[in-house]
Amino acid sequence: MRIYGASLFVDRTVSFMDNRLVHFAEPCRCAGRVSFFAAEDLELSMKPRRSFEAGHQRKFLLIIDEEPEVDSAVFFAASRVAHSGGSLVLLYVIEPQGYQHWMGVRQIHIEEETTKATALFRLHRRKLNQIGFEEVATEDVIKEGSKVDTIMEMIDEDEDIALMVLGASIDPKGPGPLVSTLVGGKAAGAFPVPITVVPGHLSLDYIKALA
Repeated sequence: MRIYGASLFVDRTVSFMDNRLVHFAEPCRCAGRVSFFAAEDLELSMKPRRSFEAGHQRKFLLIIDEEPEVDSAVFFAASRVAHSGGSLVLLYVIEPQGYQHWMGVRQIHIEEETTKATALFRLHRRKLNQIGFEEVATEDVIKEGSKVDTIMEMIDEDEDIALMVLGASIDPKGPGPLVSTLVGGKAAGAFPVPITVVPGHLSLDYIKALA
């Protein structure tokens, strides 16, 4: 049992035949979820990274969703792992909906999102295998909450996470809300690990050359 902010989670771990490890973090009904982090709070909550200590390995954190620029981030991180070691943590966040007080509807929403997340994990695993990254290990994690809160919880929980990789949208309206918040927002200077932003238009060959 682990406590994140004001929410209580119970972890379940499921292993699949293709060596993927999927963690499900299930929130209990607790009031007072933290919805934002001030810069000073980030500084106080930062833990030293242990990724290069004996018995540990460096992990690259990625947010998985249906946006096309996610591919660029995953390919870049996988290429870095192939060249210098480590593994990937693929995090899918189930964001709360406005009807969360209806438990039956909420449960259906969680089940649907979990099915979608599992399909995306398998898709990215297949893509990695097809382009020569069969040996790159991935850890699949599903959590419920706001994306920013959940990212901070994940980094605080896993001291092997040493870098976050985000894909930037090619949409002329902007790079995407997560990039704008974490890289261009007030918390950028106090984020607990470095953030690499990969432009969404880059080809696989170009990404491999960069990483």
